[in-house]
Amino acid sequence: MTIAVIGGTGLTTLEGLVQVRREVVRTPYGEPSGPLVHGRLDDHALVFLPRHGRGHTIAPHRINYRANLWALRELGVEEVIAVAAVGGIGPEMAPARLAFPTQLIDYTWGRQQTFFENDLDPVTHVDFTDPYDPGLRARLLQAARQLFPDDVVDGGTYGATQGPRLETAAEIRRMARDGCDLVGMTGMPEAGLARELGLRYATCAVVANRAAGVSAEPI
Repeated sequence: MTIAVIGGTGLTTLEGLVQVRREVVRTPYGEPSGPLVHGRLDDHALVFLPRHGRGHTIAPHRINYRANLWALRELGVEEVIAVAAVGGIGPEMAPARLAFPTQLIDYTWGRQQTFFENDLDPVTHVDFTDPYDPGLRARLLQAARQLFPDDVVDGGTYGATQGPRLETAAEIRRMARDGCDLVGMTGMPEAGLARELGLRYATCAVVANRAAGVSAEPI
């Protein structure tokens, strides 16, 4: 089984990864964020892809999510660990904690959301009741607790916003009323596209700061 790690802000390289080769993958949906890195981490084979490009040059709303997920599937990836830097809304979501959400709410707009859009017979729907694969999420949670027993949060709802600007305090208050515990800019359509391709997908959310208005501290 091949695992992929998609690195978010602050994770453009994967420490400890022994690189075997870099591969440029062409897709029907254009270019992925960059070459995909094949390697081994603690004797486990994996594929690494920095979501924002190697130099962190691709804004959240400009990421070619379809090309990224398609390329991973083409390489035989079956499980995707999505690392994302987020803002904390809920009281548990303090800076420097790792959260493994169970739900998400999509506030993005104008992004290419699906592979199922042209000449469909019939129209295709996917069950997205639980957006994150429970088995993969449980394994990530167990591993994180072994490493950081006091800084892991089990569960929560990730709110995906359009970006690249940060949110207003009023927007964060609305998201809190909606039930969001975390806010980020890349959770969708990535999770939905992974589901359409049959990839097992889970997010490791790294809380970088309190969301706008939650704390008196500047972001």
